[in-house]
Amino acid sequence: MVTVRPIRPDDEDRLARMFWRLSPDTVYRRFFSPVKAPRASVLRHLANVDHDLREALVAETDGEIIGVARYDCSPGDRAHAEVAVVVEDAWQRRGVASTLLRGLGETAKGHGVEAFTATMLGDNQPAARLARALSRHAELRWADGGMEMTTPLSA
Repeated sequence: MVTVRPIRPDDEDRLARMFWRLSPDTVYRRFFSPVKAPRASVLRHLANVDHDLREALVAETDGEIIGVARYDCSPGDRAHAEVAVVVEDAWQRRGVASTLLRGLGETAKGHGVEAFTATMLGDNQPAARLARALSRHAELRWADGGMEMTTPLSA
């Protein structure tokens, strides 16, 4: 059974273990570079959010994280939040990302966020399909060799 919950500071080790279960392609699509190993400082940053301007939800099963969706707002623009999601390869195309993003969207709306934005690699068709599936109002446009997405949360 998969459960969804807010990320906690003690998730650093679970995040690291999930990283090692990601394929190189999944890592590249999430981080836009071939990350070889997660740095401790990055894991610490990812696991420690303020649950306001920065939020993250994890999907877990059997005590292991299998997916993470997060948003980050800048203090000057709480209406728009950059969103990112990654799901372990074995769990992709099983509704985990959709579930995480819907929950994250509800949380974000409660904090005044009106729209999610994201930058995706131009060939990341699974992410484009996910954006369109989550909202018929999702806007995708080419920019600087990649895709920029804006999805209003109220629609």
